[in-house]
Amino acid sequence: MADAKVIPFGEEPRSRRAGRRAQGRGSKSSSAAASSAASSASEPASPSPSPSPSSSPSPSEAPSGPGPGRHSLASVPEQPDAVEDRMADEKHGPNDAHAPGPEAPRPGDSSWDRRLAEGLAFLRRRVTGDYEVDEFGYDKELTDQVLMSLIRPLYENYFRVEVKGIENIPSDGGALVVSNHSGTLPLDGLMMQVAVHDNHPAGRHLRLLAADLVFMLPVVNELARKAGHTLACAEDAERLLERGEIVGVMPEGFKGLGKPFGERYKLQRFGRGGFVSTALRHGVPIVPCSIVGAEEIYPMIGNSKTLARLLGFPYFPITPTFPWLGPLGALPLPTKWTIQFGEPIPTDGYPPEAAEDPMLMFNLTDQVREQIQHTLYKLLVQRRSVFF
Repeated sequence: MADAKVIPFGEEPRSRRAGRRAQGRGSKSSSAAASSAASSASEPASPSPSPSPSSSPSPSEAPSGPGPGRHSLASVPEQPDAVEDRMADEKHGPNDAHAPGPEAPRPGDSSWDRRLAEGLAFLRRRVTGDYEVDEFGYDKELTDQVLMSLIRPLYENYFRVEVKGIENIPSDGGALVVSNHSGTLPLDGLMMQVAVHDNHPAGRHLRLLAADLVFMLPVVNELARKAGHTLACAEDAERLLERGEIVGVMPEGFKGLGKPFGERYKLQRFGRGGFVSTALRHGVPIVPCSIVGAEEIYPMIGNSKTLARLLGFPYFPITPTFPWLGPLGALPLPTKWTIQFGEPIPTDGYPPEAAEDPMLMFNLTDQVREQIQHTLYKLLVQRRSVFF
């Protein structure tokens, strides 16, 4: 033992290092790890002085921790294969094979596949004519999948419509929704249609009664029919109510749509109460509707009656931007809208002959008008700004 050569711990013999230099070199990190592991495994530990037999402690008195006369065990370094496995686990995950596997499906893939399939099926039905329209020309599938999708960005992002009282529209059976009318162009009717379509819990559809001019214009006529609009006459309204539809009417007509900006939110005359007579004949509730925000989209400061007569329009609006800015002036201002459906007024408690009572029709018409006007004033007081 006295002649034994002490080799410092961690130092590899020169002959072994010379032999390793002759081998092919791998990556820098792998060669260093392999050299360290080989030297640690092959070198003997530094000998310690042998204690005399008289000073050897008994097994029960042997110290448990490192101290004089005892060397602590050095930690065994990781083998090269273990090092490579650990590095691969950190890169690919503990349960991942080192070769890249098939890419996991993205969460939206199935949704996009379904939408694509539905779109192709829709186009096939359009091409083959395998779709249905009712006696008024209403195309429910086209309205739900195309027309509403075109109007919805204007409804949600431009006018940011807030809907209140949608639960006042019945879940089944017919009803007559009566609303104020304003805005120079009849965008309020379209926004009200989207509000019912997108917010009613029973998924009801609003069938609007439109003026004759709508069905005299090219392209607009066809689109209005496809969207479920029909002529504003008692016969069409009664046929829709008999089928249990939600019918929308704006009794102010062109008087409300084309009124000057100085008379905004002041309801015009509601006609002779024909909508009340229709509701009484079929015993359906009347739901008042108040729309705030439409009056400011085209502030009408003038009316060119000469141009209106030449074009066959009831009025020709002049606004701060139109016709001065040309087509750009026809862009509506991005006002903030609120649509509130009020408490329904029942009509099923009246006898059948009540529809011919002019005094009753006048009283109910005035009640509906006053309720809409009162709600408009209340919404205007609550509104923070025209645009927010």
